[in-house]
Amino acid sequence: MRRELRPADRPEGSTPPGNLPLELNRFVGRAAELAELTRALEAARLVTVTGAGGVGKSRFSARAAALAAEHLGCEAVRRVDLATVREPNLVEYALAAALELTDHTSRPQRDVLLDHLGQRQLLLVIDGFEHLVDACASLVQELLGAAADLRILAVGRRPLSVEGERIFPLAPLCTADAADLFADRAVALLPGFTLDDGNRTDVVEVCRRLDCLPLAVELAAGRLRALSPADLLGRLDDRFRLLTGTARGVLPRHQTLRTAIGWSHELCTAQERLLWARLSVFSGQFDLDAAEYICSGDGLHADAVLDVLSELIAQSLVIREEADSVVRYRMLDTVRAYGADWLEVSGDTTRMRRRHRDWYMGLATWCELDWFSPRQSDVAAQIGAELPNLRAALEFCLTEPGETHLGQYLAGTLWFYWAGCGQLSEGRHWLERSVELDAESEGGDYARSRLKALWVLGYVAILQGDTVPALAALQECRDEAERIGDSTAVAYAVHRRGCLALVTDDLPRAEELLRTALAGYREIGELNSSVLMGQVELAMAVAFQGDLATAVELCEDVRLVCEDHGERWTLAYALYVLAYAEWVKGDLVRARQLLRECLVIGDTFHDLLGTVLTIELLALVTVTEGDAGEAALLQGAAGRIWPSVGLPLFGSEHYNVPHERCASDARAMLGDARFESFVAAGARLELGEAVERALGRDTGSRPPAVPGPRAAHPAPETREPAASPTVQGGETTG
Repeated sequence: MRRELRPADRPEGSTPPGNLPLELNRFVGRAAELAELTRALEAARLVTVTGAGGVGKSRFSARAAALAAEHLGCEAVRRVDLATVREPNLVEYALAAALELTDHTSRPQRDVLLDHLGQRQLLLVIDGFEHLVDACASLVQELLGAAADLRILAVGRRPLSVEGERIFPLAPLCTADAADLFADRAVALLPGFTLDDGNRTDVVEVCRRLDCLPLAVELAAGRLRALSPADLLGRLDDRFRLLTGTARGVLPRHQTLRTAIGWSHELCTAQERLLWARLSVFSGQFDLDAAEYICSGDGLHADAVLDVLSELIAQSLVIREEADSVVRYRMLDTVRAYGADWLEVSGDTTRMRRRHRDWYMGLATWCELDWFSPRQSDVAAQIGAELPNLRAALEFCLTEPGETHLGQYLAGTLWFYWAGCGQLSEGRHWLERSVELDAESEGGDYARSRLKALWVLGYVAILQGDTVPALAALQECRDEAERIGDSTAVAYAVHRRGCLALVTDDLPRAEELLRTALAGYREIGELNSSVLMGQVELAMAVAFQGDLATAVELCEDVRLVCEDHGERWTLAYALYVLAYAEWVKGDLVRARQLLRECLVIGDTFHDLLGTVLTIELLALVTVTEGDAGEAALLQGAAGRIWPSVGLPLFGSEHYNVPHERCASDARAMLGDARFESFVAAGARLELGEAVERALGRDTGSRPPAVPGPRAAHPAPETREPAASPTVQGGETTG
């Protein structure tokens, strides 16, 4: 994770770190508006940019946010796009995802956001909220009340109507800038195009007829492959006379935009119109494979989709985006909504949403299998990119009659993402919704889908430290699985019960259940990250009971299997146990090497639990090396992370021993006052900074550690086992 520079550390003229979209073409005009918006953000903590669809609010606001954040000294700027969010209760999850915020606790997501933003100098851009205005207004009001240094730039077609809000209505471009925009986009299609005396009058008139709305101007420029500016003007005039309505209360520019889009629709071929309508089922970005599967058939062959899609791109109706050599596509929300209307009129919406659901269920199923492979980090990134579409698929399953069991299956299949990539809260949302609904039939695949959702729900609740609902879900899962003879679900339910016993310090029971689960996995031939994590959990259960040698043997076996299969996430936890064993033996160099690898893996998957446990153990290694100041600082950094994981060190005497040993040794070497000052310094580090610090990539800014005698190495048999890498059971999350 990239360290976020403070304003004083940032190179002059650079943009504050964040997630603003890269500009793929030239930003045209609006210099005065950009300066005015910066002044508005200086004067008010909430500014809402409003305007008609197609006026360029999103592009303008992203450019303005980058400039204003630097000017205002914000440490970062973050943007959340709510256009793909359909449920009001998912707004908080979307914001948490944009903030790259992970939290293992069962706290309400809003409380997590309030805690995270409370001490940060952040500019938050909330785009596309108009269909969720009540939920957004409530959240924004509470965030601004709790975070004194937070500024929010909201972007939508109407105000939030929150106290303290300053409205910034964005007008269309001036005529000169609109003509400049037309020419710039025309050159991208026709490199030889120039705005000259021969076409300037026609171009300017086209822009005027389109009210100089950027989207409408770009759509018009997209027709230059087939038409001259003069032809454009003539056809536009015809379409205006035909399509412009006179409904009272409708703003002319709204009529004009719809006319512009409708005119582009009229000029499309039958196949282009068909694909446009079908592409509207996507939420956010999509790739070519998905488009070919979902949108083909009934008048559009799969082999033709690429050519038709290319034409829609050429007409600026679909946007092509490329990152890390991966090409994806999206539609502007206004264009997508127009296509959705046509899909609804055709009576094909439900069928297309079902095909959309089928594709993303297949993707999730394949990714679950691929999670146990060298592609694990790619799978995590792919599911993250497809999350808006997966949400749409889940919503369809849980609201469409006859589809509940598929929603249960999909929510359960994504266990590796909910647990492995720090998305516990959202995962629990979908899992609880799915199991609250009755499947349409008992037995067979219907029952198995529910059983999977139940054990995954129990697992997620354990990771959040919510033991009562976890036990209820796992007990229901085991009872029903035994009734219908589903040995796979029985093994998973027993496994998770073992996890629950482990985190509640019932070690003999944990060992018994975990050994039973592993035997069940062997009997049915199950081998994946979950099975291996069960073996690591068993290692910790026996280690806590004094048998460190068996724990090492178990984790060495896990390491070999992980290396054979290219698995990295579970490997990190096995390495964590082995690092502790190296510390016991006194090989501090090897222990640090193993822990550095754990941190790198944890950071890759946003595994907050693995990260904080590793930092805790690194602090113990560091104080043993004699650097008490750095050890105390790392403990302070870990202390800041723990509230997002749950009860610090899970309230377990077993997990607490290494922490107390480190604190005692560091305090003895530093004295109380200096120890507390180093802990306080660590507590000021952001997560990314703490990881960089622990990895040793930020040594230049470290406060000096107090030299002192190396802590004596007690005999191995006198040391207590370290914190379990699995802590809250199962495949741990970040």
